Formats: sequence, C-alpha cells, structure tokens
Amino acid sequence: MICDKHHVTQDEARQATWELPYRCLIPPPLARALKHPLLMPYNRLVVLVLAANLALAYAARRTWWSGHTTNLHAISHFALANLTLAILMRQQLLINLLFWLATRAPTTWPLRIRSTLGKVYHFGGLHVGAAIAGTLWFVALAGSQTYSAAIKHNAVPAPHLAISLALAMLLVTIVVTALPPLRERFHNIFERTHRFAGWAVLALFWAQTVVSAADGPSGVSQVWARPSVWVLAVLTISIVLPWLRLRRVQILVERPSSHTALTSFNYGMTPFAGSSMPISLNPLLEWHSFANIPSPGRPGFRLIVSRAGDWTRSLIDNQPSHVWVKGIPVAGVASIVKLFTRVVWVATGSGIGPVLPHLLAQQVPAQLVWPTRSPRATYGDALVDEILAVQPNAIIWDTTARGKPDMVRLADEAYSAFDAEAVICISNKKLTWQVVHGLERRGIPAYGPIWDS
Repeated sequence: MICDKHHVTQDEARQATWELPYRCLIPPPLARALKHPLLMPYNRLVVLVLAANLALAYAARRTWWSGHTTNLHAISHFALANLTLAILMRQQLLINLLFWLATRAPTTWPLRIRSTLGKVYHFGGLHVGAAIAGTLWFVALAGSQTYSAAIKHNAVPAPHLAISLALAMLLVTIVVTALPPLRERFHNIFERTHRFAGWAVLALFWAQTVVSAADGPSGVSQVWARPSVWVLAVLTISIVLPWLRLRRVQILVERPSSHTALTSFNYGMTPFAGSSMPISLNPLLEWHSFANIPSPGRPGFRLIVSRAGDWTRSLIDNQPSHVWVKGIPVAGVASIVKLFTRVVWVATGSGIGPVLPHLLAQQVPAQLVWPTRSPRATYGDALVDEILAVQPNAIIWDTTARGKPDMVRLADEAYSAFDAEAVICISNKKLTWQVVHGLERRGIPAYGPIWDS
C-alpha cells in the first residue's frame, strides 16, 4: 500500500466512506477489496508460495520433462525444500525469532509500518503453502517414477518406488485432513494424523536417502556427503527438540464455576507475557495450547480453561493433579502489543486469558473491552477484582444481564474514545474474524488469532 505521511483526524476519518489511520493513494474501492478476509496476509502467503513453485515448474518444463526423460533428482530436491520450509515454520524457536524481529520496531516509526509488522502471526501461510507445494512435487515425483518404471523396466528400483508411493500417500493424507472443514470437524484425527504420519514421513525420507546412497557408486559410506542428509538432520532436530523437554508437572486446579477452571503451575519456569504452552493428559494423543498468565514479581504462571469440548470438560470436572508439558513458551498474536503506543483489548469469555498478563504488566496503555456472561459467577471475584485493580475503567459487559453487544461498534467506540493505535481481539473464531475484518474495513488496525494450526 503506497501512502503519504498526512494523517487525517478522527472526525475526518468518520466522515469518509473508507476510513484509514493515514491517507492512502490507493482508490477506496480497491483498498476495501484488499481488506476482504480471503485476501488477508495468511492467504496471500499461501498463494505466493504456490505461485513461486508454479513459475519454477513452468520455467523448467523443457529441461525436467523431455520426452520420456524426467529429472527425478531435481523434483525430489524441490519437494524436500518445500517440506523443509513447512516444517521449520512450525519450529518454536523460529516462531519466537520471527515475533522478536517484528516487534523490534520502535513506536516512533510510522503507524503504517508498525501495523504491517503486526501481521507477523500470519506466517502460517508459508507453512500451508509450502506443505501443499511439497506434497504436489512429491506426487509428481512418485508419478514420474511410476511412469519410468512402466515404460523402462528397472529404470527405478523397486525400493525407491515403494518408498516414494508411501511418502506421496502419507503427504496427501496429511494435507487432506488439514483442510479447514475436516480439521474443525475431526480435530483429533487431524492432530494424530499430523503427528504420526509426519513422523512416518520423516522416517521414510531417511530410508529413501539411505537407499539412494546404497545404489550410488560410493555406497552408504558416503551418505553424509549428500546435502539432503544435512537437511534431514536439521528437520529431525527441529521435530525432536520440543519432545526433549517433555515432562509431567504438578498443577493446582481451582474451579470458580462449572464452566471454568483456573490452573496454576510452578515448576521452575515463568513464561513471558503473550506466550502459550501446550498441555496434555496423554502426550501421544492430544495437546491443547492455552495462553500463559504470568504475574509480575511472582514465579510460575496460570491458565484459564473454559468448557469447550470433551478434553476441557475432563480437566474441569476431574481436576487432575498433574499434566504433561513440552517445548518452550511460544509467542502469539498478543505479543504484537509492544508495536503500539495505545491499544484496545477486546476479549470475550475466557479470551481474557491471553490479555490478562499484558494488563498486569502495564507496559502499554490499554483499554479493556470484556463482554462475558456473569463475570463474577463464572470466573470468580478474585479474578475480576484483579482485572479491575489494573483496569478500573474496563468495559466489562455482562451478556447475561445486557445481552450480546454489537462487537464491531463497541470496539470502534472504545478505539475512538481511548485514542488507540490498534485493536487486538481474542475471542472465538467467528467473532474474532467479524471484529478484525469489520474494523479493518473502517481503517482501524485490528488483529486476532487465525487458527491455522
């Protein structure tokens, strides 16, 4: 977006059909179109990765596919390159690095730059685009090998073909189960397929590398001279690393209501505000991430768990004494708050969890908007009083007494009254997207989780 440095006043903005925090040279209809949910940065990154791979395939069509000859090694390398990008974009250390780099921008920089950096959490588009592209490359590789074996007997050794076909089937299965409609409806199947099929894919990649080396002139003894081996070594370390920190830890569960559990952890780690940690009752089957709530000057942290399915129901009702944790705290969308001078937090229900550590830290002037049902009855007097102690002017909307508000309007009014630079919304998927895209179409920098993992 090409913009000049002239900033309109809020009154001027409210009179405009297309409202922006700064005057833009892009025509208003085009600017509105660019804010459509389908064109959010996440989807743009998916398209960018796929387009780059398509351009590469088109450019190499004459050299890689010529008559009955196919450059199988080149196709294999590009399949591995894409899958490497897909896997690394889920590595916890790399995710934290991306957030750290994006939030280094000082608040004196123009808002248009900082608001763009705030979209760093859309990096998952690279993961999805690379996973799809890598799978397509591998399907092309398996198809080419099958074709070569059919027209030229012994052109592709049977072990190579068998491993390639198995890899292609597993990768397609992973991609299909990750499609949003299937992932949302069968989340447990999606999670277990990603985990176990992913491990199987890694093992088969190693097997394919060893088999290929054994068929070469130098044999298996020179396998470490292959670049693909070092790439696989990096991927293996990336996948194994979080599991090296697997531990069973003690927790304290308080249940202020049948809807909510407040869990406390103190096993020698105090995470940073804006991070999350996965916890599990069975580490091989199911993991759930929740926002960490550290308190200034106190060790350990808390989590807020609301009844939203079988797993959360079990934790709230059974109140286990121990859970499993793995990996390190990972930055989330709330971490971008440090890019702005003043923010409005919009949280509904247990969405207060990711917001609370930032309110307690009081590093950035903020206004809280928290619609929730019967806040004291649901979350307890202690938690509500803790919020009011640091946010005496918080807008706590009791939906039981007042009904559900127009969230876009409520957030817009708070944004204007507080003279904020951005709105960060933490809610369920439907409402988060409604608020974020509704505010963006009004020219207000808005952010919220995108549920891409």
